[in-house]
Amino acid sequence: MEDFFKENYYTLTKSVELMAVIIGLLFFNKYKRTTAIFFILFLCYVVICEFLATYTFYLDNKYLHFLKGTLLEKNFWWSTLYWKIGAILFFSFYYYKVLEFQKFRIILKYSFLIFLILALTKIILNWNDFFNRSFPLISVMGAIIIILCSIFYFIEILKSDKVLDFYKSLNFYISLAIFIWWLIITPLVFYDMYNSDKDWNFVILKWQIYLFANIFMYTTFTIGLIVSKPENSNND
Repeated sequence: MEDFFKENYYTLTKSVELMAVIIGLLFFNKYKRTTAIFFILFLCYVVICEFLATYTFYLDNKYLHFLKGTLLEKNFWWSTLYWKIGAILFFSFYYYKVLEFQKFRIILKYSFLIFLILALTKIILNWNDFFNRSFPLISVMGAIIIILCSIFYFIEILKSDKVLDFYKSLNFYISLAIFIWWLIITPLVFYDMYNSDKDWNFVILKWQIYLFANIFMYTTFTIGLIVSKPENSNND
C-alpha cells in the first residue's frame, strides 16, 4: 500500500482535479452568463498553480539547478500564496457575489480583510519561515472564512424557497465540498513537523487523507457542474 501511494498519489490527485476542470470547460457555455463562470476559471487557476508547484521535482534539471540552496528550493511559499491565501480570496469574492443577505456579505467582507491583514503580517514577521514551512495560523483562519461562506449559504437556502430544489444549484455542491474538505484537512497542519521521510507512516496517512478528501471535493464539483441548472447572482 505504501508503494502504491508513493508511486500514484500525484497521478490520482491530478486526475480528479483535471476531471473537474475538463467538465467545467465542457459546460462553460452553460454557465457563461452566471456567477459560476468564476468558479470554472478558479478550477483552471488551481490546476495551473498545482503544475507550477511541481518545479521542486526538477531542481536537478540544468535549467532549475540554480534554485538549490536558495529560499525557493521548497514550495511552501507558493502553496501559501496560491492556495492558503489565494483560494480564500476567491471564495470570499465568490460568496460575496452569491450571498443575498447584506448582513452576511458585510461580515464576510470584513472577515476576509482581517484574515488578509493577519496573514500578511504573519508572513512579514516570519519571512524566512515563509519559505520553509506552512503557517497553521493562516490555515485555521482560512478555514474559518470557508466555514462562514458555507454556513451563510446554507442558512440562506433554508430561509428561502430554494431549499425545495437545492440539488439543482451548483453553489450547494461547492458549499458542501469546501466545507467538508477544509474540516478534514485543516487539523493536519498541526502535524507538519512529522511530515518527513523519517516517518513514512505519517506521510502515507496524510497522503491517504488528502487523496480521499480531494476525490470527494473534486468529484462533488464535477457532479454539481453536470446536474446543476444555471443561476445568476443578484449582486454586482
